[in-house]
Amino acid sequence: MLYSHVTQHTISYIEHHIYEPILLEELSKKIGYSKYHLLRVFKQETGQTIGDYIRLRKLAIAAKMLIQTEESIIQLAFLLNFQSQEAFSRAFKDVYALPPGKYRKWMKAIQMTEEDISMEQKGQVKGWSLSGSNPELYEVMSDTKVFHSGEKSGLLYAVKEANEQQFGTMMQAFQAKEYKGKRVKLSCFLKTEAVTKAGAWMRIDNTSGDTIQFDNMDSRSIYGTTEWNYYSICLDVPEESDSVHFGVLLIGKGKIWADGFRFEVVDEKTPTTNMLEKNNLPDKPVNLTFSE
Repeated sequence: MLYSHVTQHTISYIEHHIYEPILLEELSKKIGYSKYHLLRVFKQETGQTIGDYIRLRKLAIAAKMLIQTEESIIQLAFLLNFQSQEAFSRAFKDVYALPPGKYRKWMKAIQMTEEDISMEQKGQVKGWSLSGSNPELYEVMSDTKVFHSGEKSGLLYAVKEANEQQFGTMMQAFQAKEYKGKRVKLSCFLKTEAVTKAGAWMRIDNTSGDTIQFDNMDSRSIYGTTEWNYYSICLDVPEESDSVHFGVLLIGKGKIWADGFRFEVVDEKTPTTNMLEKNNLPDKPVNLTFSE
């Protein structure tokens, strides 16, 4: 929708002062309206309070800086005017479902850079690239002996000793334009051998490079040795989406085979598996008497 002059002016002021403390009293004076009128119009047009908008913009900037810079978490907290590192980490996890340090680790390792694309073009498996926190510990190949359907599968495996803090991923990316405004389910068949931890993953980025939807099966990961099984991830692709990234993840040692990747549009009856839900709190408090 087209915002009114009041809302446009408010957003412009916030964007130009996002690294400063923004007080409602001062903001209303700068915009030239009473704070009550300002609050009402902004909430009516954006669906958010001014406070929530400022907080989400600061956290979006933090998310990008976690990936693109080496700024420490405490430096980011004070740069963006949070009262403490703990307050920043708590707010960040509320929105992105991961603490800042873990978010940085996961997202930096699965960003597709120009170097990744070059590797993809020269790689052993057409269309797929090898990335991760320690790609030198892993290899990717087509396997003609182990597959679920067809004649081949993709194999990601550790070639050197890897611990629980190191991982590799076999991945690719494509433009989101075909799926904008839709809910998409990624499904595949996976088989593992002696893995520390493994699974599929998918990520949706917007035109600014911000990650707006993400799932890496962290709460339903695969461990040890398993036979072929069906797995799926379901994410919304908002209109502001720019790219879709997906693949398989291997943490630590072992081997993981992937076969039969498929993308399909589903309706709202299919629940999303997005880990970045803004509201992941229960509807009401539970077990207040500790009797359960």
